[in-house]
This record gives sequence, structure tokens and C-alpha cells, in this order.
Amino acid sequence: MAAPQPDPGAGTLIPSHAPAFLAAHGWAGAAIAPLADDASFRRYFRVRDDGRVAVLMDAPPPHEDVRPFVRIARHLDAIGLSAPRVLAEDVAGGLLLLEDFGDALVGPLLRGGGGDEAAIYRDAVALLAALGEEAPPARVDAYDRATLDREVDLFADWYAPACGLVVDRAGWRAAWNEALDAVAAPADPVLVLRDFHVDNIMLLDRPGDARLGLLDFQDALLGHRAYDLVSLLQDARRDVGEALEAAMIERYLAAAGIADAARFRADYATLGAQRNVKILGIFTRLWKRDGKPGYLKHQPRVWRYLERDLAHPALEAVAAWFNANVPAQARAAAWDGHA
Repeated sequence: MAAPQPDPGAGTLIPSHAPAFLAAHGWAGAAIAPLADDASFRRYFRVRDDGRVAVLMDAPPPHEDVRPFVRIARHLDAIGLSAPRVLAEDVAGGLLLLEDFGDALVGPLLRGGGGDEAAIYRDAVALLAALGEEAPPARVDAYDRATLDREVDLFADWYAPACGLVVDRAGWRAAWNEALDAVAAPADPVLVLRDFHVDNIMLLDRPGDARLGLLDFQDALLGHRAYDLVSLLQDARRDVGEALEAAMIERYLAAAGIADAARFRADYATLGAQRNVKILGIFTRLWKRDGKPGYLKHQPRVWRYLERDLAHPALEAVAAWFNANVPAQARAAAWDGHA
């Protein structure tokens, strides 16, 4: 779910079937105002009626399917975490009416100098540790090796051509093989939300782990517990300092009772590199294919995280491939100044 704040740049065309959907569920005549688009086909609107407020998600088929969102939201609610309650649903039409968590989105709050950064990150780490202790829901696919391979290939498919690079594709695959083998099938898979970062977290007036409202989890898979920690601490849209990252990793190791800290750190670096090359590819694809260049401004930051990950010995082969195929001027510097 995108930031629940009015966005004049968002698509403002209300789905034609939305008024009938709202009327069928007791919201006839409600005012509908755009909130935001996101990197997918989903759009969000705030719905107001006689003091009641809700969020309308438009996730049009066949590109989107609202059923995973509903299933994961109900699971998160059942284990004591805060996901928006589903007030009404139209699966065939791709519409959901959701509980409105308000406007206290963590990302804008921190960017505006508000909020206690360390406390928010501590709470987020505690939430991930708690999530990892719960049995995952049924009918959730694995974050398997094929998916990891497909995601890292986004870099070679989209990023490299955009920078005019002719890269060694066979070497790319070979470099990733050993690293991804180590993280693709963890012995203790957990529910991985996949986009767990401050622009998908709300501050709520609730106790404990329920204090953080969760958004954008419909793509959840069963995978390695380090993935969401990477998503939080190597945030593509926000600089997270190395000291804060290191402190929160330590905090997670303790909270989750990780016995082999060295192995976890290696897996964290591998998943960080995997996620960051995927993001570099996706942001480039959003520009080239979808006409959304606004994500390019984040590329230098993603490169800084990637360089940090590539320094880990577990990624020696991947780092060597980058040194041979991607010159310095095609890394962060290639995107400096992009709006």
C-alpha cells in the first residue's frame, strides 16, 4: 500500500465500478479522493462518509489479485500484528475497502525530522523477530531458488543495457550460484513480507508489536528471516547509517535467538546484494518500460548498499564479476542528478 497521503501526481481516475461497490457495502455517496499510486498497477483512494473514513484499494485484474493481500492481512491480524482490516472485497473487480490507519506514515515522519528514529527501528526489529516465531499461513509460496535467480537477472536484463554495458551473462549466473544456494532453502523459513521498510509502516496508538501498522505485504513468500531485515535496514528510499544498521542487526540476532551469527551475517549480505541488484533492475525497468523515471533518484543509494554487501567474503565471486563487468562510472555516478 502506498503512502496514505493526498498525491496530486497520482492517477485520479476513479474505477468505474467503485461507486457501486461502495454502495453495496453501505458507503453510497461517499467522497473518494486519490492517495497514491505505487510501483505496481495498484492505486489507493481515501473514502469519506459521515465521519467514517476508509481506504479503497484498486488492484485491477489480470495484473493484480487481491486475494493474497486478504489472506496475509487476516493472518497478521490473527497473530497480534496490525494489518488493515478488510471491510469489503470484490475479488473479480480487484477492489478492497480497508481500514484507514491515518496519516502517521513513518517514512515522511522521519524525513521531516519527527519521530524517534532509533525507537522506531527497535520496534520494527522486534516485530520481525516476533513474526519469525509464528507458524506461517497456509498457501504461501516459497521464496525459492528460481525466484531469486529471476530477480537477480533483472540487473542484467534492464540495468546493464540502460548503461550501455555488454556483460558476461554466463559469468553472472555462475557468480551467483554458490551464494544463492546458501540462502534459497532455509531450514526454518518464515513469512517474508518483502517490502518491509519505513514507507510501508504506520505509527498507531496501539500497544507492543501492534504499534506498527503494516502495509504492502500482498507479495509475501516463505523465505529467509534475514530478507525483511535487509529490506528495513538497506532502505532504497532512505539513507540508513551503517552504525544504525549494525546496531539493529545485533538487536535482531539477540531477539531472534540466532545461534550462528556469522552464518546469519553472510546470508544477510547475500540477500542484501540480491535485493539491491533486483531493485536496480526494477527501478530501471520502471523508467524504460513504464515511463516512471522518478525512481532513478534512489539508484545511487541502492548502489551504496550494494557496495557494502559486496565487501562480504560470501560474495567474493559476485564482487569479482562486478569488477570485471561494471566500471565505476556505470555505478552510482551513472544516476547522479536524475530526478
